[in-house]
Amino acid sequence: MTAYYMCFGLFLVGLYGVITRRNLVKIAISLSIMEISAFLFFALIGYISGGVAPIVNPADPDKVYVDPLPQALVLTAIVIGLATTALLLAVIIRIYRKYNTFDIREIRNLRG
Repeated sequence: MTAYYMCFGLFLVGLYGVITRRNLVKIAISLSIMEISAFLFFALIGYISGGVAPIVNPADPDKVYVDPLPQALVLTAIVIGLATTALLLAVIIRIYRKYNTFDIREIRNLRG
């Protein structure tokens, strides 16, 4: 149960970074922290204490198996998260080239 609370705490740390920071790169890092906490939470959902890999052996039917579906979904989400983070950083670089700053307040003031 402690691991679930730690995932929630990690999510709150990322949310705090998104809300309080004005630097676009720091906001992107905070979003990644929030994303990682969600991945950890989904991986913990599929974990069973004392479980083994889901390779079924008919000779030993009393084994407890770990659910592989959350793990597969997390692997897919990691790939999608990496692509969206790369796109986000590319947009941030374009904004920096146009305004020469990462600060949101200055970018808002420079609107034409």
